[in-house]
Amino acid sequence: MINLLIQDTTKALQDTANALNQAVTQPQEQLHFIDLLFKGGWVMIPLAFLAFLALIIFVERYLTIKKATKDEANLMVQVRSYIQSGNLDGAMSLLRSNNSPLSRMLQKGLKRIGRPIKDIEGAIENVGKLEVSKLEKNISILGIVAGIAPMLGFVGTIVGVITIFHQVSIKGAIEIGTISGGLYTKMITSATGLIIGIIAYVLYHILNIMVEKIILKMETDAIDFIDLLEEPGK
Repeated sequence: MINLLIQDTTKALQDTANALNQAVTQPQEQLHFIDLLFKGGWVMIPLAFLAFLALIIFVERYLTIKKATKDEANLMVQVRSYIQSGNLDGAMSLLRSNNSPLSRMLQKGLKRIGRPIKDIEGAIENVGKLEVSKLEKNISILGIVAGIAPMLGFVGTIVGVITIFHQVSIKGAIEIGTISGGLYTKMITSATGLIIGIIAYVLYHILNIMVEKIILKMETDAIDFIDLLEEPGK
């Protein structure tokens, strides 16, 4: 009797060991990034649209702002040289050929030469506001994307949880595989939404910093221009 019990115990241990060996040696399913994205469900479609929209706006605004910054290099120095030599036509030609926010602002000031300084300042300020609004065009959309994307991703997760509990109610039993598998799939939408939101938030502030630098440059050069006109003999 004891020998039979020992044999049964030994056989059970061997069967358990064989099962563990099979579980260890069995190849596990690999998770690929693209597969995870497709498992996110229909919410991934608007998230992909938001990501594409944010990328397009950033590239377009970045190139526009960068070009405006490049065109303004040493512009005020050349304008000062023309004005000090009394060559206003040369200064106007230079500004027209430059085609930058600062050049258009200074053109308005040159056209007002001969009028009171307050009128010239007002004209320059109005053009400056218009140019800044052009530079800031569509940048606010990045801020909207940064706010919407995480919420949309969370909506995908909520929809997934509702679907899981609906399946549980139909089956009448709670299965770990159904719950855990469904949750990890639907959490993909939250992770994707957060990633898109964070990236859009960073891009939004990068563009704002670039615009603020241009605004500071325009304000500084506008003050220099007014000071130049107030110099004796001007």
